[in-house]
Formats: sequence, structure tokens, C-alpha cells
Amino acid sequence: MLKHRDLHECTELYELLSHPSVFPFVRQKATSADEYWFLTKQLIEEEAKGLAISRTITDDWGQPIGTISIHDVEDGAGFLGTWIGLPYQGQGYNQKAKMLFLNELFFEYNFHTVFLRIRVENIKSQRAALKLPYVVSANESHPTLLAQVNRGEAQFNLYKIPKDLFYLTTANQMAEGEEQAM
Repeated sequence: MLKHRDLHECTELYELLSHPSVFPFVRQKATSADEYWFLTKQLIEEEAKGLAISRTITDDWGQPIGTISIHDVEDGAGFLGTWIGLPYQGQGYNQKAKMLFLNELFFEYNFHTVFLRIRVENIKSQRAALKLPYVVSANESHPTLLAQVNRGEAQFNLYKIPKDLFYLTTANQMAEGEEQAM
């Protein structure tokens, strides 16, 4: 479901991210497969320096369908960015990918907070984020950070995933699943 980024998959991923319903919401706004390859190479180098972490999201057959990354890493926190190609949206890949990636961030890389900035007009992503029981609005709790992400033309809502809430929620879900299995 998640794998380390690979330059060989850039052409397939570029085809998915260039769709008009996906492109406005991706961080790496490449205008060609070659440019996307270059941006991905830079991202892989940033990961080697500890500035970002990025994974390719794959479908049930191992085909690349999107990416999930954390950027602007600083002091155990960073900004999450996820996109999934249109043909694969609404099939549960987003929630599964987030669960796996957050486990990696919190328990292998020792992050304490993951932030999401979602464009105000991206209602679909806001609804998807709020479906996750470990996501909370951070507009009021982090006004300085909200002002910082809204300096440009695009306007965002700010959300956060605290490690403790993620752990409590997922541990509770696993316990409920075990009870139902008995």
C-alpha cells in the first residue's frame, strides 16, 4: 500500500496528478512528466536530509495511484500532503494510506504532531479529513500558524493530528475489532 518513492513511477503518477480535479490541490505542480521526475528527485534528496518523508500509495495490485508526504519537517512536526488519482478516489485508499503513514511518522520517526492545511474551497478534502477520528481543527488553537499558511493568495483551514489522539483512537479501534472477532 505504501512504498518508498521511485523515479521509475513518475510518468504514471504524473498522468494521475495532471487531471484537472487533482492538479489544483497537489503541492508539486509539475507541468510535464520530466518536471515531475525532477521534483520527485529533489524530494528524495530532501528525505535523505531529514527535511521531508514521502511514500507512493499503491493500489491492491501494487500500481502507483498517488503520494503521501510530510513537508516542512521541524521539531517532530510537519505538514501532511496527500493526493490520489481520480480513478482511485472514494475506494478507501486515502484512509488506509494515512493510517500506515501516520504509524510510520509517530512510531518510527517520533513525530508528535502532523498538520494538514486544506484549501478553503477543497470541501471534498475537508470532509475526508474530518471523517478521521484523530483529526481536529487547529484554526483556533494555532492562530499564528494559520496566519502563516494563509500569507499567500490561497486560503487554508488548518487541522492537526496529535500523536496521543492518534494512538488512543487507533488503539481503541483495534481493541473493538478484537472484541468483535471473539
